[in-house]
Amino acid sequence: MPSFARDRVVIHYTEHAPGRDAGQEAERDGGRGGGFPVLLFAPGGMRSAAAFWRKAPWDPVAELSDRFRVIAMDQRNAGDSTAPVTPEDGWADYTADHLALLDYLGIARCHLVGGCIGGSHALGLMQAAPDRVAAVVLQQPIGFDGGNRHAFYEMFDSWAREIAPAHPGMTASDWEAFRSRMYDGDFVFNVGRDFVRGCDVPMLVLMGNDLYHPETTSREIARLARNAELVERWKAPEDEASTVARVRAFLGANTP
Repeated sequence: MPSFARDRVVIHYTEHAPGRDAGQEAERDGGRGGGFPVLLFAPGGMRSAAAFWRKAPWDPVAELSDRFRVIAMDQRNAGDSTAPVTPEDGWADYTADHLALLDYLGIARCHLVGGCIGGSHALGLMQAAPDRVAAVVLQQPIGFDGGNRHAFYEMFDSWAREIAPAHPGMTASDWEAFRSRMYDGDFVFNVGRDFVRGCDVPMLVLMGNDLYHPETTSREIARLARNAELVERWKAPEDEASTVARVRAFLGANTP
């Protein structure tokens, strides 16, 4: 699995593109000759890693790499990626990783597909560098529904206990500060409603319907955004073929 380093952060990723075997590293050519780039932000909460796509209702690596240059990454301190942890960490640190990976791969502009927490990562990258995103697919984005914050706290705490031995300098209050920077906000945690309201990047929102991925969040994103489509049915096995076809058509129509 290829990797790149920035400061003390090491990010692992895979590339899959037309004419290349799965897992074979594509040329760093900005997508020329390998399809237009699609950067994937996987589901899995704080454990977001490329391997989670294989457990998703549909796998964008398998379904898109015959046409697009698909990059799947492990987020920092998830999968094989590693990074220091401080109480000042938050969404912006993840966004910096994403931009650094695009720079490293020579990608000036791409599509994004974000599942679960990956939806918030995608929105954060769009806010930080709107000119670098052509279109985005948000698959059951996470969000605050007024009563589910405890679920995100518990998910964070479980992940923190797993990686804490590698970060002995972090105190209990340090971990709480990091957790607060991630999940004390509202809406989608990473960006505000005003940003989504003013965003004109084409969005395809595959609706969530559970504790971590509230239906209300998906509907609000689709209502606020200037150029968004909401897909209500997509998760059932009988919907997989139509979902994949819709995503492929959406990304194809918005490829420069």
